[in-house]
This record gives sequence, C-alpha cells and structure tokens, in this order.
Amino acid sequence: MADGTKAVVDTSAADGAADDAALAAAIDELAGAKSAPGDDAPSSGTSSPDTPDTPAGSAGSGSPDDASVGEETSEITAPLSVDEIAAELAAGGTAKKPAAAPQPANGTPRRAPTDPQPTVDPRDTSALPRTLPAPMRHSGDKIGHRYRLEECISHTETFSSWRAVDEKLRRAVGVHLMASGHQRARKVLAAAKSAALLGDPRFVQVLDAVQEGELVYVVREWLPHASDLAKLLADGPMEPHEAYQMVRQVTDAVAAAHRRGQAHLRLTPRCVLRTDSGQYRINGIAVDAALRGLPAEGATDDAERADTRAIGALLFAALTHRWPYPEDRYDLQGLPKGLQNAAPDQVRAGVHKGLSELAARALFDHPPHHAEPITTPEQLAKAISLMPRIRQPEPELPVFTPPPRHNTHALPTAPNPTRVVDGPVVPPLPPQARPRPSAVRRTRRRLRRVVKATAWTVALGAIGVASWQAVDHLRNNGSAVAAPQPSVSTAAPSAHAATHPPVPIQIKDAQSYNPLGRNPGEPEGKDSLPNAYDGDPRTSWDTGWYVDQLGPAKPALKSGTGLMIDLGSVQTVSSVTVQFAGGEQTAELRVPPAGAANPLDLKPDAFTVLDKQSGTNVSYTPGTPVTTRYLLLWLTALTKDVSDGRYHGHVAEVKVFG
Repeated sequence: MADGTKAVVDTSAADGAADDAALAAAIDELAGAKSAPGDDAPSSGTSSPDTPDTPAGSAGSGSPDDASVGEETSEITAPLSVDEIAAELAAGGTAKKPAAAPQPANGTPRRAPTDPQPTVDPRDTSALPRTLPAPMRHSGDKIGHRYRLEECISHTETFSSWRAVDEKLRRAVGVHLMASGHQRARKVLAAAKSAALLGDPRFVQVLDAVQEGELVYVVREWLPHASDLAKLLADGPMEPHEAYQMVRQVTDAVAAAHRRGQAHLRLTPRCVLRTDSGQYRINGIAVDAALRGLPAEGATDDAERADTRAIGALLFAALTHRWPYPEDRYDLQGLPKGLQNAAPDQVRAGVHKGLSELAARALFDHPPHHAEPITTPEQLAKAISLMPRIRQPEPELPVFTPPPRHNTHALPTAPNPTRVVDGPVVPPLPPQARPRPSAVRRTRRRLRRVVKATAWTVALGAIGVASWQAVDHLRNNGSAVAAPQPSVSTAAPSAHAATHPPVPIQIKDAQSYNPLGRNPGEPEGKDSLPNAYDGDPRTSWDTGWYVDQLGPAKPALKSGTGLMIDLGSVQTVSSVTVQFAGGEQTAELRVPPAGAANPLDLKPDAFTVLDKQSGTNVSYTPGTPVTTRYLLLWLTALTKDVSDGRYHGHVAEVKVFG
C-alpha cells in the first residue's frame, strides 16, 4: 500500500459479534425511554451514540453530530444519533429478540427500513457478549510512531475519527481508530486494503491500514479546503448545472469502482466532497460500511442497487433540498408520508424535468409515470450520457449606467470665486459672420470626394508598380515566384492588409496517449476525457498519479504522458489555448506526420513539436498555420498535489482555432 502500509494482521475470532449485543441493548433502552412518559433521553446507565464520552484532553467539542469540528468539511462517517435510532425503531429496524417479536393482528410482517444508509445491524445479537469500546486516545498521542493525533472529529462506541499529522511526510491526514479485538476489525482492515488498491483519484485515498497490538487504525487523505454535499445544501437546492455535474461525476466514479468489484454501501451527503476546482471526490468507499458493520446479514439489496439508490437520494436532495425519506437527516427535512414516492418536480416547483426523472428512476423501485427503474450505476451513467448536456448559465452582464452630464450651473460656487484666464478671451462671432449649414454640408462633400479620389489614385499607382516589378522579375529570373508587395500608404484600401480573427474549431474526440511507463497503451483518466473539451473549466481530464515528477532521467517513471485531440477531419490550425487545473504544468503541442492513420500507435519521437509552454493558462501559436486532423498535448511536468504529495495532471479546457 502507499506510503509504507504495513501488512494486515488477522484479528482474534473469539469476540466474533460482540458489538451487536451492546447495540441491541442500547436500542432496547432507547425504546424503553421513548415509551416512558416525560422521559425524552436514554437512561443514565447507557452511553448514547449521540452523546459520546469524548476522551479527556481531546479536542472534541461534544456532540458527534457536528461532523465538521475544526475542519471546513465534514468528511467523516456520519455518527448515529438518538433520532436516527428512533427512526429505525419506528420503521421496524429493531434487532431480533430471543422471544418472538409481537406482530400486528392481521399477521402482516414489519416493514423493513427503506433508507439506503441503514444505521442498525438487525442481526440476532441476544447471545453475544458485549462489544469492545473504542480505544481511548488524547490529542498529542502518536500512532505508529508517525501519526500525531490533533483533533477528535467523531467518537462512537465502536471507533473514533481524528484529524492527525503525518510527521514523516509533514501533511494532514485522517485516522480511524478501533480496538483490534473488535469483531469488525478484520473487515475494516480488508475493506481499507481493497479501497487502497482501487487507486482512483476520484475517491479519497486510503494511505495506511495497520493492526498494531490492541489497536487497528486506518489512515486516509485529508482535504481541508473541500466542502461536503450536506454543507453545500445548507443554503438551498442546487442549480440544475451544479446538480448535473455532481450526479455525473459521482455516478462515473461509483460505476468505475463497481467494474473493479468494489462498492461503497454507505454513500451519504457527508461522503461527497467538492474541491476548490469543482471536482467531486468520494470519501469512505468500503471503509465506512465496514466501520458501521454494513451490509447487514440477510440484506435484500445487492451492492449495485444500494449504491444506485444512494446516488438517487443525493440527486433528490440536491434538487429539492429535502431528504427523500420520512426522517430528517444531514440538516435536511424529511418528506411527509403522502410524498414518499413523488418525483422531485412534484415536491418542488421549477425542478429540471430530466434530472427529476433521473432521480426518481434511480431512487424508486416503481418510479412515477410507469418509468423503468435504474438498478445499477452503469445503467445510471449511461442514462446520464444520453441526456442533453446542461450548460452553465451565462453570467449576467452589469447594467451600463451612463455617467451624469457635467452641469456647471448645478455646482456650488465659492463665496469669492476667482477665475484664472490663460489667454485673451475671444468673444463669440456675431450671427451674421457664422457659416450657414448649407455651406458647411457642401464643404464636407467636396472634402469626401477629394479623399476618395486620392485614395483610388494611390491604390492604382501601387497596383501598377507591383505589376511592373512582377513582370520584370519573371522576365529576368524565369521563375514563377511573385514579387513582394511594396509598402502602401495606410490611406489606400488594400485587401492584403485585412486580418481575419481566429475561428474556433470543434473538437470531435480526445484519447489518452500513454506509450511509456510500466503499462504502455493503458489509458489514463479514461472516464474524464470529455471534460477536457466540454466548455466547462471547472471539470478536467485527470491523469494518474506519480510518486516522482515526469522527466527523461531516473527516478522519473517516464518522460511524459499525453492527450490526443481529434478534430474529426483535416483542419488548418493557427493556435491552441489550454487551461490547466490545480497548478502550473508544462506541455508541448505536437502533430503527427502527414498521412498517419492511427497516431496512437506512434512513438513520441515521431511527432513534430510545434510549441512548448508552462503555466496555468497557456496559448500555443505555431510559426505558420498547420494542416492536420490530430493534435497531441504532451505533458512533461505535472503539478504536485499538497494533499497527498503526488504529481497529477489536470487539463481543464482545450480550445482550437483556425
């Protein structure tokens, strides 16, 4: 694993399911407290998940429901609260008892919870021993002789989450702590290892997963300047363009993970983060579910359906500013019972019709209007690709207000104004001496005729001189080369002096060009290639990550990686502008040799270098326009991401002009 991850050690199986017994006992006491009149809180002998016993000396400030203590984001697993447990009890999610639970008189079984993020494991835990508590740690403690705990972000009965500092690499990280003897420890380590092997930059990366004595800890990236979806929705619903970008990026990432056999299983608004560049990243893949003991045994939903329904819930919340279930969660109000199966456009007016139908098909097993449900992330990604692209609205131009006219009569005057006269004051002409309007018009017409005649004379003279020089040059040299044009006065009209503004050329396709390295030919950032020319600079094509900077010498893995741009047909290209995201990068503009059928099969040396630029917004201007169908943007120096210390390439927007 990255950054020196240690081997995962198997935990003891003696305490196989101890955690569930304590959770069942907590649910029983909460249920009893709810039934007792006038008692709204759990009994004092039970530790409620909503009011954890924060360790002394830690920086935790109290309720774990405030998941953004000391951090701009809430990128941690959402803790359980009393309201959430009560909602599960009301929905029929109570754990089984040794004796048969009472059933309604008509014999109808209880309804299973419909929330795609269940918070209670409904397995039979009556015969299991009590769980091991979360390890007690304080601010300043060091884990693994490397990670210094700084701030407790969440503390539950099972695990605690911290903001820490990696003293070896001098960067902030997130750390989950759990007792190694806990029944979930082995699953947490396995989930962390599989998440680390995913290696997709659209997910928050797992950096370390270790069992060390009585402690299990999982280390992940820390994104201090990102905002989670719950915080983005605090002020109201998203605009259609923002909601479209969110669901498209999240769906593409989850679909790619499922193709590699990985699932999230607990995708909530707290797990979806938007960075400063507008990219969405997903936190807690596989690990959040393992920490919570999900999925429950006997669950009816498979992993693909659970993640698809969760994405539908995210889109529903983004469009309506309501949580699509009866309970209130993530600072959003739940829906009344009469709107449980309503599409977003039936809950709130003005919702985009296409996005509303998409959310209903992903969320409900029986969508309104007899629409076909979407059950897998792959199907959802395909449905999004078939939708018309929702463009970002054009910014409104400020209203032009003409400046006030100068009015000397309205200005205040000094008590004793003093006028300074630079020269003699010329009195105005008498009315008899002023020229009449008809005479002025005649004078102007004469001047225009004189200017036109002069211009035509100069132009004809220039053409005659040029023709004479051309004939004389051909007669003496016998060549067909035209003579250079002489300099002509600016007053003479000349067709050669006119310059044409650049004309945009539409990009038809883009492919990853990766002929070097350990896996030559394997595309980088395949799912984000359209972002390089979609007209939205907040989205970008992202390369893979590299431990060392690109370059011709070791320890660099390879000298460069590229983006092959297809114009669809042979075009005359005069300039190319590129906007990079994330920081300054260096790239060359190259063209393949004429007649190359498939430039992806060529080596980098076979291309001709037209220009090389460095920066965040660069413009490539060849000495003379080139005629080609393909353009290669060859990246030779990437930007270093401060969050993980690795090198990434981000091409936000490419524009070609003819």
